[in-house]
Amino acid sequence: MFSRSLRTKAVPALRAQAAKPLIATRKVTTSAASSSLETPPPKSDDEPFTIRLHDESFETYELDPPSYNLEVTKKELKQMYHDMVTIRQMEMAADRLYKEKKIRGFCHLSTGQEAVAVGIENAITKEDDIITAYRCHGFAYMRGASVSSIVGELLGRREGISYGKGGSMHMFAKGFYGGNGIVGAQVPVGAGLAFAHKYNDNGKASIILYGDGASNQGQVFEAFNMAKLWKLPALFGCENNKYGMGTAANRSSALTDYYKRGQYIPGLKVNGMDVLAVKAAVKYGKEWTAAGHGPMVLEYVTYRYGGHSMSDPGTTYRTREEIQRMRSTNDPIAGLKQKLLDWGVVAEDELKSIDKEARAYVNAEAAAAEAMAAPEATAEILFEDIYAKGSEPAFIRGRTAEELHYFDK
Repeated sequence: MFSRSLRTKAVPALRAQAAKPLIATRKVTTSAASSSLETPPPKSDDEPFTIRLHDESFETYELDPPSYNLEVTKKELKQMYHDMVTIRQMEMAADRLYKEKKIRGFCHLSTGQEAVAVGIENAITKEDDIITAYRCHGFAYMRGASVSSIVGELLGRREGISYGKGGSMHMFAKGFYGGNGIVGAQVPVGAGLAFAHKYNDNGKASIILYGDGASNQGQVFEAFNMAKLWKLPALFGCENNKYGMGTAANRSSALTDYYKRGQYIPGLKVNGMDVLAVKAAVKYGKEWTAAGHGPMVLEYVTYRYGGHSMSDPGTTYRTREEIQRMRSTNDPIAGLKQKLLDWGVVAEDELKSIDKEARAYVNAEAAAAEAMAAPEATAEILFEDIYAKGSEPAFIRGRTAEELHYFDK
């Protein structure tokens, strides 16, 4: 126990420490229209030109920042815009179908977060892997899934991307490993995918996404440890949309700088509302892992306009004014649209045409999904896809020991 003299001496020191002024730290911007033009855009759609990212696009931890100069083409920028608009329209269609009670169960939308999925996809190849949590519709689309297969899955249709068995949280495509409903469980699986790339020495990477709500899971830190020990090509990425379910990040996390959570792994915080900043960050991360440096922890600072899921109004733990401010000043689609116009990449009429085309495509795909057949209520459909074809046992039990299903070999 401290003596009285020691305790009394310590008090002034503590008071003096508390009186020290706080040093303001620079924060990553979430402005979606903060890039500038370095070189004039060429006439050709395929000729690259350079844009300059905002000085507050990144924060780093034990890491040099990526280059703030990014090469893009007119074609790439227009495709990014088209993809973000398509994802937004798809989520709006899902919102409508849910409210019409045609989509049942859980439904997690990513309205406002489109720049993360689109930016990542434009920085990697189809041979790289992506795995994420349950806010996965945009990622499935960017990995090559059709809108009709995604909406069909939400509707529980046989032609859905998971045959109508997975719903909102379980979607899979080539190079896309879900869509996972158990909070944080996809992170060690993603580390396993990175291990496969390391084992095969193919120069590919595993992009692993999780939310700020999952960031405190023990399995996340276990995956960090293994990835660092084995120098796995893993890009761990926290989609920090500020709220885990109905809880603000600072109420659930003692450290809200999620890019520093790797501790012994370098970290990179990026403006997740700017599709170009996301592309630059992931491109840099991919080069980092390919050089044999091992994993990186990224934090995509983004925002969801809706609730955690369709059952959550999203306004009991934040104000409507906050949501409206983000929509009106930081929207990723509006931000890129403004830049395309300012830089002379497209005329306003062409942008309107892109909007119209994306809207018509999604409407047609959603209508096609509604026309799809529901799965038949048969044992064959119920028990399929438990095993890879050809590896099934003779039989599998059902709800009771007496209820057996025999596989046809």
